[in-house]
Amino acid sequence: MNPYNEQDYQRPALEAPDGARQLLLHSCCAPCAGEVMEAVKASGIDFTVYFYNPNIHPRSEYEQRKDENIRFCEALDVPFVDGDYDTDNWFDRIQGLEQEPERGRRCTVCFDMRFERTALYAHEHGFPLISSTLGISRWKNMQQINQSGVRAASRYCQVDYWTFNWRKKGGSQRMIEIAKREAFYQQEYCGCVYSLRDTNRHRLAGGRERIQKGVKFYGRDEIGRN
Repeated sequence: MNPYNEQDYQRPALEAPDGARQLLLHSCCAPCAGEVMEAVKASGIDFTVYFYNPNIHPRSEYEQRKDENIRFCEALDVPFVDGDYDTDNWFDRIQGLEQEPERGRRCTVCFDMRFERTALYAHEHGFPLISSTLGISRWKNMQQINQSGVRAASRYCQVDYWTFNWRKKGGSQRMIEIAKREAFYQQEYCGCVYSLRDTNRHRLAGGRERIQKGVKFYGRDEIGRN
């Protein structure tokens, strides 16, 4: 028996920094959000999901990821805020960084942009605390994410960034278990056009086919959904 899997894990109550009872949770996608949302809700912390990801390409992929997140928010009765899909601003921000690798400077600029908007929304709507589901993924650099989050929150004296390690005590494992339980859409690249480019290059170099967007779901066989 694994004491950290979804069935056996006895969730301890999370303690937010400075006893904050309201959280604005930036979400990148439903699979990453599932475990984080369930952990926060089980701890009695009021939270709202903020979906601001203008990096996601193409628009159909963005809408599909957003819809999956909305579906899970509705299931948990959690408020959902739909941020702007201002891709022009995103491309302006990362200009000159198109050839950077994953976890490189382009990702830092991308995180900065998304967290700056999250922190601004928190400031304007009275949220004392922000965090992000991005950090639960093993594909991401948690230090890079937390530094961007803290940097964005520091713009406002009454907003903090919660640097909690969502991966610990089986968090990453439960993320996958919940994704399979909910049959979330399973995206196969981070999100931006450059991660799609690089992932396809890697797949082709290994003799695999290009990514087929919009058809793969956790816990299911391939579904013909576009």
